[in-house]
Amino acid sequence: MRCPFCGHNDTQVKDSRPTEDGSSIRRRRFCPSCASRFTTFERVQLRELVVLKKGGQRVPFVRDKLLRSVQISTRKRPVDPERVERMINGIVRRLESMGEAEIPSNVLGELVMEALANLDPVAYVRFASVYRNFREAKDFENFVGELDGELKD
Repeated sequence: MRCPFCGHNDTQVKDSRPTEDGSSIRRRRFCPSCASRFTTFERVQLRELVVLKKGGQRVPFVRDKLLRSVQISTRKRPVDPERVERMINGIVRRLESMGEAEIPSNVLGELVMEALANLDPVAYVRFASVYRNFREAKDFENFVGELDGELKD
């Protein structure tokens, strides 16, 4: 593993342990060249997933990109980072278990929306505003009105 600080190619593992949900291994590493310490995570990857965008282009699925978008939605919200991590792991497992190597972007978006709705309502609306491409305040009003209707049912 290359050191992210100095680029040295030979780092040492000082400690390994499974994460709380058992879906990955957390490794504490040490660089003998610059004496820096850093953490890596090792996860099982069942298959190479590709996201099929609306415009027809195919891009590799990047778990960290999904994590970043969810973290932006949950920023300054009382959401435990461990819950976000478990949510992302669950989405990735669902994608891998679908049996398809190509995942349409709308399927991915709907999975995230569903998971965020159960995690935090404000994060859900934040993500929806970008995913559904709200252009004006009326779009927010309509969406929140629909959300209120769903919660009352």
